[in-house]
Amino acid sequence: MRLSKVLLLLILEMFLEPDQPLDLVADETLERRRGKKITYKGWFCDAVRSSHSVVVTALGIRWLCLCVLVSTPWSRRRWALPFFTVPVCSEKNCRKRNRAFRGSAGLTIDALIKVRHWLGDRYKIRFIGDGGFSKMELIHFNKSLGITHVGRLNITAALYDAPGEQPAGKRGPKPKKGVRQLSLKERVLDVGAYWDEVDLAWYGGQNKKVQLATGTALWHVSGHDPAPLRWVLVRSMDDQGAPDQRVAAFFSTDLNMTAEQIVALYAERWNIEVFFEEVRACLGFETQRGWSDRTIGRSTPCLFGIFSFVVILAKRLFPKSLPVRQAAWYSKEEATFRDVLSAVREHLWQYGIEKGIESCSLFTKHAQGGQNNRDGASLDDDQCLISRHLLASLQDMACYVA
Repeated sequence: MRLSKVLLLLILEMFLEPDQPLDLVADETLERRRGKKITYKGWFCDAVRSSHSVVVTALGIRWLCLCVLVSTPWSRRRWALPFFTVPVCSEKNCRKRNRAFRGSAGLTIDALIKVRHWLGDRYKIRFIGDGGFSKMELIHFNKSLGITHVGRLNITAALYDAPGEQPAGKRGPKPKKGVRQLSLKERVLDVGAYWDEVDLAWYGGQNKKVQLATGTALWHVSGHDPAPLRWVLVRSMDDQGAPDQRVAAFFSTDLNMTAEQIVALYAERWNIEVFFEEVRACLGFETQRGWSDRTIGRSTPCLFGIFSFVVILAKRLFPKSLPVRQAAWYSKEEATFRDVLSAVREHLWQYGIEKGIESCSLFTKHAQGGQNNRDGASLDDDQCLISRHLLASLQDMACYVA
């Protein structure tokens, strides 16, 4: 927990201005692992292998990750930098170990409480999560902490008007909600509904033409107080300008946010999926072979933390632009994490090589004195070292090809 705090403060110091909102995105990823001694393992839905019609489960460890969305000088999209990672055990696993089942929503609440305690009121925090985090208890906790919640909304959600004014002499409890509104599904089928056509920043750094419909309501779930929110319906358009039949719904607990801001902010949630892919490809996530609880509890959070730390080093070393490896057949406009990791490697290794050359030069000068006394010949500095050109080629190969 202390390392999470230090890493979060480093990220904010390097990438965020004091007047900027702090955008936090949470998601889960599955580390496929087998082994009788792995305590945290369980059967979970494998989102990568599943589809809308077929759900595939896999044995492994489910990790909850909380990231900060930051802007980097070498990329147009914002990067998701993790600072908090914990395993999420299944309910069956918790019963077997006599532990209380918290779930993703409960662990996210604990993490956000810590973040608000660490930062105080210095930043306006906005939390982005997919449909799995659209839980009423999490929404109410975020409201109590002053955190704006942006997420996916079920199209069949029960939406209500605000309660009207009650007569002064009426006894009994005051109603918490008013008349029920049309459901989002009914609004889609309503021919007279008003849709606004806009161009939005979409996945992959592209702009997409969509239609939006928005409004405010109280979302009610049985057993909880209603939560005020702004809902947004989104449907895409084809090349001929006709609306698509598929519709998605989103919400924000900040009623002053526009529909465009809500959808654009939720679309940036995809950057955490990019992080999950890059940490597998570049840092060896899901290849660990440890089986003890302490090893598993430390290795994965440390790997995720290394991702953020490498990006912090790159921002410190290359504040304006990052050297990007180019190929004759491919023009690369933006840097990926592999480019960031290679650039940081090259800088650190070059520093170590220069120190080694300096030490070897001192040794050569000392050896020259003894040899000159014997045969009068002198040694060249490069005779005790590998060719500098060859060394630079090997270093470049190790940084960018490995």
